[in-house]
Amino acid sequence: MLHERNPHTLIKFRELLTGKVIQKRIEELARQINNDLTGKEVVFLGILNGAFLFAADLIRHIDFPARISFVKLASYQGTSFFGNNKRAYRLELRILKTKRLFVVEDIVDTGNTLERIVDELAIRKASEIKIAAMLFKPAAYTKSIPLDYIGFEIPNDFVVGYGLDYDGFDEICHRSIH
Repeated sequence: MLHERNPHTLIKFRELLTGKVIQKRIEELARQINNDLTGKEVVFLGILNGAFLFAADLIRHIDFPARISFVKLASYQGTSFFGNNKRAYRLELRILKTKRLFVVEDIVDTGNTLERIVDELAIRKASEIKIAAMLFKPAAYTKSIPLDYIGFEIPNDFVVGYGLDYDGFDEICHRSIH
């Protein structure tokens, strides 16, 4: 896939995971989640923008009544991570009426964003937090927060597609990961 940001910049991405492979893995994760959480009151908390496709596809396969909400944090600009300088957006307190929360992340690399979310939920007295990540970069992970459900472990490379954007350009919203 080629992405042309301006006439002077051309970036080439190769396909890492096909849409078919992604969908099969989401179905497998949903089966595990259904087995583990059926009968429990759960709120799925998708981390925007990247996890919106993963959250939507995952929730379609959940067999028990559940709610979904979203929170937005930003930690990247282009291909550069800007560390703890995350800009946090609205975290709705009403979702915490149910204390069992299920965080849905697109990608976990260093774990800084995940740590920020988990800390915020702990401050708000969430009694149980489960975490699902579509993509996990174990070589980049620096935190000790356990991930309960992992779609794919990938190398510590920059990836786009399936909701993961490039420098805010959402047109790279393919059904595959590059």
